[in-house]
Amino acid sequence: MKKRTEQKKSWFKARGYPHLTNKINPKNDRAEIFRLVKNPKRIAEHAFFPLFHKKIPERRYKQIGFYDNGKPKRGHSKNGESTKKLRPLHYATHIDTQIYAYYSNEIIQKKYEGLLKQTPELSKCITAYRRIPIEAGTESPCKSSIHFAKEAFDYIKNRGECCAMAFDISSFFTNLNHKTLKKAWCKLLGTKSLPKDHYNVFKSITNYSYILIDELRTKKNQSFDEQQLAYNRQKGVQAFFESPQALRKAIQEGEIRVYKNQYHDNNGKSKKIRGIPQGLPISAMLANLYLLEFDKAVLKKVTDLGGLYRRYSDDIVVVCNEAQQKEISEFVFGEIEKYDLEIQAAKTEVSYFRYVEVNGKRQLKVFSVRTKKINGEIAEIEQENYPFAYLGFDFYGYKTLIKSKNLAKFYRRMKQAVKSKAKRIESVKEKYLISNPLLFKGRLYRVYSYKGQKPRKWKKDRRYLEYNDDLGYYAFETIEKDNPYRGNYLNYVKRAAKIMNEPGIERQLRRHFKILKKYIAEHIDAPNVRY
Repeated sequence: MKKRTEQKKSWFKARGYPHLTNKINPKNDRAEIFRLVKNPKRIAEHAFFPLFHKKIPERRYKQIGFYDNGKPKRGHSKNGESTKKLRPLHYATHIDTQIYAYYSNEIIQKKYEGLLKQTPELSKCITAYRRIPIEAGTESPCKSSIHFAKEAFDYIKNRGECCAMAFDISSFFTNLNHKTLKKAWCKLLGTKSLPKDHYNVFKSITNYSYILIDELRTKKNQSFDEQQLAYNRQKGVQAFFESPQALRKAIQEGEIRVYKNQYHDNNGKSKKIRGIPQGLPISAMLANLYLLEFDKAVLKKVTDLGGLYRRYSDDIVVVCNEAQQKEISEFVFGEIEKYDLEIQAAKTEVSYFRYVEVNGKRQLKVFSVRTKKINGEIAEIEQENYPFAYLGFDFYGYKTLIKSKNLAKFYRRMKQAVKSKAKRIESVKEKYLISNPLLFKGRLYRVYSYKGQKPRKWKKDRRYLEYNDDLGYYAFETIEKDNPYRGNYLNYVKRAAKIMNEPGIERQLRRHFKILKKYIAEHIDAPNVRY
């Protein structure tokens, strides 16, 4: 078990996705990869390949207007256009990924953590993309977003009446200023300019090129050329192209197009590019490094006023007195502008926690500032019991629950999985001309029900014993052990309920199995399906 945990922590990790170049064999290529990444001269001369780029759609249920009574109206489309957000992701070739991982984990992060250790209070504030032990001096297990949310909520409970503000930095990764990033990188290394190897890495993630992965799909059925991929595998190459020469030929002949970083200042009016690709092993670490001085400034301001400051990537939370809300808010907005970033005022949430009398007892409740249409004009009002949202949880002052939109996403994915099974059944009926195909419900139950919560057994290699004369061969035994890394969303909910000490969190999904069986009955012709 210890060995598996150490492998998980290591920066060296073989990825399974196909790319422009061949995959890495962890056993055969490990020594060569280590020699490469630890040789600054080779890294300085290394030619990075174009990245793969794709956009992940994220469904959003947001305010799209107002009802006739003035209450906010929410939906999935506004003025005929979908409100879903497209999150741009990039991923590098397998060797390039190892270089990014090594420079992030073994060089930049170690120096970054060294700086944070000098200021323990600062270390508590920056919570994303780091391994923070639950207990001081222990290496594992580490804190998750559940612990970080609980710390903020517990602080509010202990403080009592106060104000909580949640800020969201818009387009965080795609708006990083390259000059500011380079300056922070040099300061971390203690040099006036970046060493040649670091500069080559810096250049590859700022002035990068990429290929749209969807353009590699065939126009006929919008799938990858499986015949070409199979041909490459027969030659021992698990990639989209047989060789770098084949890739260059495809680019020269216009079969695929290579794009350059298209994020520019002033909405494209300036030729000065900005931003780094999101999804690389080094991106998250550089994003934290970029805001190091910002974190120091805001922490000092908030702590001087007796408040709490936390930042999880682009999500910022400040807890303070109501009288200090305006002063701190203006400071955060002004400070973030120094780093060429923007916080959208419309996305900033302000919640006030106050004691009210409920059944003769004092209870801490939340009052959030919301927009409402009054006499044709939009005004801000305080709405009681509208929760304070942070890291996937809704906090009401007296209770904590999982955000409703996260639960809706779980049920939406459950329904899509059942529909996919139903589509597969219809395909089997048509292909094999059978009326009662077999439905394998195991995966549905494993992913979307309590039956997938328990850890499954995984088998190790056979351990041979002495030769058995009666059997005529060597007897062996198979060692079985619980696999703690398997689980599903129900595991997360159960863990959140335990850490938060909130039984109500588990009750939020108490009907999940009935709903799953309902979806199966609705979308699959149950009488004609064998289970």
